[in-house]
Formats: sequence, C-alpha cells, structure tokens
Amino acid sequence: MRRGELYRVHNPSSRDPKKSRVFVVISRQVLLDSRFSTAICAPVYSTHDGLSTQIPVGIAEGLKHDSSIHCDELVSLHKTALTNYVGTLSFNKIQLLNEALSIALDIYDYRGKF
Repeated sequence: MRRGELYRVHNPSSRDPKKSRVFVVISRQVLLDSRFSTAICAPVYSTHDGLSTQIPVGIAEGLKHDSSIHCDELVSLHKTALTNYVGTLSFNKIQLLNEALSIALDIYDYRGKF
C-alpha cells in the first residue's frame, strides 16, 4: 500500500448510501509500513463543487468516470479494508492533493504559503 493509491471499499460506513466507495490513501508512508492498523484516506465522489479542497480525478487514475477527491472529509479506515486496488495518482495529482490537504487543514509552510 502506497500514499496516493486508490482503493474501492465495500460498505465504508453505515451513513454512506453507496454499497462501495473509492478512497485515496493520504497517510504518510512510514505509517502505512508500520503495524498501525489504520490509514487516513479521502473519499472520491462523482460530484465536483469547484472547491480548492477537491481534486479532479478520472479515467487516468483508474476510475470509470470523472470524479473528485474531497479533502474536507478525511476518514481513518482499517488497512484490511483497502484491498480492491483501483489506480494511483500521478506525481502532479499528488502535488495537488498536498495543496488541497494544506488548505483543508489550514496548514501553511514556513514561507507563509500553502
């Protein structure tokens, strides 16, 4: 399991109306390689509202249609649920993901920028 990979998770929560949902892994690699049982993930939805915390993704990332990663809705999922591999984000998409996460979490770098 690597940061930036997308996985389809079946029955992700009782509140989710869909039987399965795609999530992108955003945890740092050292956590993913550890014995820690969960990973921080962001859900992928078919809607895109144009927010700076949403990253457009689609067929290039292994999805069936255009969608977006929603960085304002982070969840912790058991690693054992992340088995149905869908695809991987490109380096450019990971850079966009990092920026969106910085905005979502209101984190600035040492230069005062996201």
